[in-house]
Amino acid sequence: MKKNVSMKSAIAFGVSALLTFSPVHAQDDDAKYATDLLKVGTEAPDFRLHTPDGKTLSLSDYKGRYVVLDFWASWCPDCRKDAPNVVATYEKYKDKGIAFIGISFDTKKEHWINAIEQYRIQYPQVSELKKWHDTVISDLYRIKWIPALYLIDPEGKIVLGTVLSEKLNAKLAEVTEKE
Repeated sequence: MKKNVSMKSAIAFGVSALLTFSPVHAQDDDAKYATDLLKVGTEAPDFRLHTPDGKTLSLSDYKGRYVVLDFWASWCPDCRKDAPNVVATYEKYKDKGIAFIGISFDTKKEHWINAIEQYRIQYPQVSELKKWHDTVISDLYRIKWIPALYLIDPEGKIVLGTVLSEKLNAKLAEVTEKE
């Protein structure tokens, strides 16, 4: 009897551990943090923001292409952890017609530029250089958590909104396979 209870406890613990550390659990991050993001099929709001060198960049400049919007900040631990993954994704898809735009919620230009250099980010970067919740762009795209990623199709519609770079990779593989 005691052996049977111990065996059931061990199995329950094993199943619990498996569920806790499985990829399915990672998808729960979207269930927790991406619920307010714009829905698939929604028209992506246009914006005009400044690059580190003061030039203006608009989403409409990229009409007719797939575009990834990468919302991040140098002070964000999850963003710093995910930056190498997003940069690798950019490297993988930049020659397949996918454009990337980084949208930073940094308030200090120096910190923003240092992070761009530190992570060797080669795709265009823009920022309002304001506190995250004071930015127009966070309202337009309903950003409540970072990092956050959107994939926008050539017609300007949201194809994906996520906080998980793995989901972005999977969706990019899917759309580039069709092309």
